[in-house]
Formats: sequence, structure tokens, C-alpha cells
Amino acid sequence: MKYTIILLTIIAFYSCSPSATKSNDSAENIATENTDGSVALLEDGNGVSFLNIQDGATLTSPFVLEMGVSGMQVEPKGAPREGYGHHHLLINDTFVPAGIVIVADETHIHYGGGQINDSVYLNPGTYQLTLQFADGMHVSYGKEWSKTIQVSVE
Repeated sequence: MKYTIILLTIIAFYSCSPSATKSNDSAENIATENTDGSVALLEDGNGVSFLNIQDGATLTSPFVLEMGVSGMQVEPKGAPREGYGHHHLLINDTFVPAGIVIVADETHIHYGGGQINDSVYLNPGTYQLTLQFADGMHVSYGKEWSKTIQVSVE
């Protein structure tokens, strides 16, 4: 009985969460609540999005990075499963072609714990930031699952 109540509570929570809410438009938009309580709409269709940073933004380090995905589910690293994966932040690099493993180094940050936000420190300068979604073994889903923006850090 106790486990049934817990299971029903989890089901109710996920079915009512903003990420499960879809508009009736022909193009699919998914609303996601940011850490500051504001709501961000992911881009139409499937892919990854910077939820709180716009292309061309000027930032102060450290800054909060909020990552979104539409059309896949975020989960920690592990055995690859269709429709699942996790984010990677590529600094001054473009997308990683589909089927290629994303290396882990100081400019290729893995969020293998399933993180959807982070505090990022960058020295002052201009940067190209790319979000890249990959499977449980860090194998890239390719250009269609990436998003690149330019930012300046003061």
C-alpha cells in the first residue's frame, strides 16, 4: 500500500510537470521552469536550448547555465538507451558529428550526472558556446542535437 501511494504521487508529479505540458499548436513547444521561476519555451521541434542565455549576451563569471532539451529525456551516463542522453558544453568548438565520442577536457564539459544547470566560470573574453546532446556513453547525436551561441564575458 505504501509503495502504491508513492508510485501514484510520482506519476501525478511527472504528468503535471511543465515539461510534460505541450501546446496545441502544430509546432510543438515545451515550457520549462527556470531556477528563477520564469518560464522558457524551447525552440520549435526537437533539439537542445540555452534556456537562460541569449546569443550575443554579455555575462559575468561565474554565470548560471540552464540547459533544455525537447524530444529526448535527460538521464545520467550509462548504457545507451534510445531517446535518452545528457548534455555537454563545448567551449569554442562546434557540434560533434553523430556517432563520435565527445572527449572530456577543460573545453568539453560532460554533464554525465544528468545535470540540467551549472555554474560556469570563464575568463573575460568572447566565447562560442555549444550545447551538445549525446547518449549514455557520450556518443554525440550530431548537429541536429546541438545549439551554438556567442557570448562575451566581462
